[in-house]
Amino acid sequence: MDDKLETIKQWLGTGSINIFGLPMSGKDTQGIKLAEALGAKFLSSGIIIRAMEKETHQNFSDSGALIPTNIFYEWVLPYFERPDLFKYPLILSSIGRWSGEEHEVMNTAAGAGHNIKAVLHLKLTESAAKTRFEAAKSLNDRGDRNDDKDPNVFATRLKEFHDKTLPVLETYKLLDLLIEINGEQTREAVFNEIVEKLYQVASQSHA
Repeated sequence: MDDKLETIKQWLGTGSINIFGLPMSGKDTQGIKLAEALGAKFLSSGIIIRAMEKETHQNFSDSGALIPTNIFYEWVLPYFERPDLFKYPLILSSIGRWSGEEHEVMNTAAGAGHNIKAVLHLKLTESAAKTRFEAAKSLNDRGDRNDDKDPNVFATRLKEFHDKTLPVLETYKLLDLLIEINGEQTREAVFNEIVEKLYQVASQSHA
């Protein structure tokens, strides 16, 4: 595992890996673990947006809908150019979820020296996502987020992913950046598959 992670580090440099998936697919969980393993910095669009909503006394995300593109550009994209992130690779959690935003994300990331080198899709069926939602709600282990408690809001999030984010993933697929991961495994198995598939890409780039 350590040798494979070292190969991935060398290939990634200060680049970025963007992680997508349905709600409850484990994007932040896997993203944080991957960032720690690679000595990278972790950026989550959801965490950034919720922090900015609190700071600006605005509320876009409680409905489950994606925030407007202009707000996303204003709030999230500047993180790529932060001086404290300059020398680090980045692990991104769903940065640019609305079709069309992926182009601006790629351009901004590249301009800041964080070229997007791979995009992971943690694949999960909607039925599995709903099962995890109900389990998390009963355990109350997701904090006070309305979008993780209200079934109607959760349903909106699922629809937004289908309508707006799947086309983003199609773009990355056409660019040969997309790596599909079986998100229905245990957390450890998901992480192991992520490392294995990134290692394959990294190895091929040096071949």
